[in-house]
Amino acid sequence: MEDCNNIIEGILYLKGDEGIDIKELSLILEISKKEAVEAMDHFIEAYSKRGFDGLQVVDFGGKYKLATNPQYFPYYQKMVEQSKTTLSQAALETLAIIAYNQPITRAKVEDIRGVGCDGMIRKLIAKALIKEVGREESPGLPILYGVTNEFMDAFSLASLDELPELGDIVETESDEDIFTTRYQEGDLSETD
Repeated sequence: MEDCNNIIEGILYLKGDEGIDIKELSLILEISKKEAVEAMDHFIEAYSKRGFDGLQVVDFGGKYKLATNPQYFPYYQKMVEQSKTTLSQAALETLAIIAYNQPITRAKVEDIRGVGCDGMIRKLIAKALIKEVGREESPGLPILYGVTNEFMDAFSLASLDELPELGDIVETESDEDIFTTRYQEGDLSETD
């Protein structure tokens, strides 16, 4: 059962904000739904007894996820507020893909970037630059993301129509990135 706990912990970590339901867990572990419920119950019990309370397992509408403990929210908030570093290139790429293609799922962003972006999406949500805007009508009902009013304010945009045409950006042969330039000029700080 210990290996099962380790596997479930890894699955929850990899699933991130999407979480996992019992049906999917039973398919991955190749066990019955009843056994999957028992395995998840055992995992939650063992996880809560492990001696650390920074993370907890939560059940949101049948989806199990790892989440931060709300008891420590003031510390997490300070971390976000005190951070003054610029967005990484990966975060800027993810932000640009969402801005130009919204509403868009995480999977489609990953298809465009060619790498996983769950962490980048969480970072951009924490910075209030993107948000969940709905669910795609496809199997699993994946989350759709779009930019926020804070994004619009940070980049001085009245509407997304003001974003440069993608063709214009490619043709300019400049190393200058519209998002990086404004961000580095101070129009956007890590806490915005």
